[in-house]
Amino acid sequence: MENSKFFEMRGIDKDYTMADEAVHVLRHIDLTIREGEFLSVLGPSGSGKSTLMNIIGCLDTPTAGRYTLKGREVEELDEQELAELRSREIGFIFQNSQLLPRLTAIQNVELPLIYAGIGGRERRRRATAMLRRVGLEERMDHLPTQLSGGQQQRVAIARALVGDPSILLADEPTGALDQKTGRQIMALFRQLNAERRTIIMITHDMNIARNATRVVHIIDGVLTEGGGTADA
Repeated sequence: MENSKFFEMRGIDKDYTMADEAVHVLRHIDLTIREGEFLSVLGPSGSGKSTLMNIIGCLDTPTAGRYTLKGREVEELDEQELAELRSREIGFIFQNSQLLPRLTAIQNVELPLIYAGIGGRERRRRATAMLRRVGLEERMDHLPTQLSGGQQQRVAIARALVGDPSILLADEPTGALDQKTGRQIMALFRQLNAERRTIIMITHDMNIARNATRVVHIIDGVLTEGGGTADA
């Protein structure tokens, strides 16, 4: 497949009906992402960026338009196929790490592999490798409450990476962190992108958005191209 067609949205609309009135959340979104790109979607609260994230992540469906991911027409897939696509192609990273509190770091990272039917020994090998990758090899047996906010987010990143997804989809990944820890997480994102990981990051913070190699802006459901390069 051509690099330019790795990810493509054309004419994406999303409408909701509230009190018998149509609310237009996304308006004719056109977006193409190349494999290995680090894209930031920058917008204020209420701009439609979370709705766009849900559609990108196959958690919601558009009212109109066409969404193609690695050659598959997403709107043509049934619920089971969408679940498989999410599991195989997309790694999710949220503002709050959403770790299960009673599971250790390595058990949290293993979860996607359990759902994928991977055997115990292979799960442990992959999860260990990913925690080592994010610098938490010595914290594998710690519970989330025994980890700092930045360490918890690193566990969440390892969990998102462990299934080797095509896209990392990050929703305000530094929103719950202090500035220093946020910079550390962004440095990790830039390193992952340098290794050809495709990253789509949703944020309201221009300083965070500038870590991406490309920035698009969304306001009132309308997407426009911006600019931006990774910080030195």
